[in-house]
Amino acid sequence: MTVEHHDLVHELPELKDRIHELKMGNAHFRKLFDEYHHLTRTIENMENEVTPAATSAEETAKLRRVHLKDELYKMLTAA
Repeated sequence: MTVEHHDLVHELPELKDRIHELKMGNAHFRKLFDEYHHLTRTIENMENEVTPAATSAEETAKLRRVHLKDELYKMLTAA
């Protein structure tokens, strides 16, 4: 089974420079960014069956990742 990667730069390549800028200068963005990437690795491990997890736990984690991505995107595109 091939697992799709969801790292933020892969998901939003057009915002790569802005992502770097906010990671370096905004502590709140950095905290959410780190949480997003930790959660992404956790989900990938669940999908690859490295970490056994109930389907409901995997779906809950994916939903949290979507919410984090939305919040990060809003910060990235704010004027």
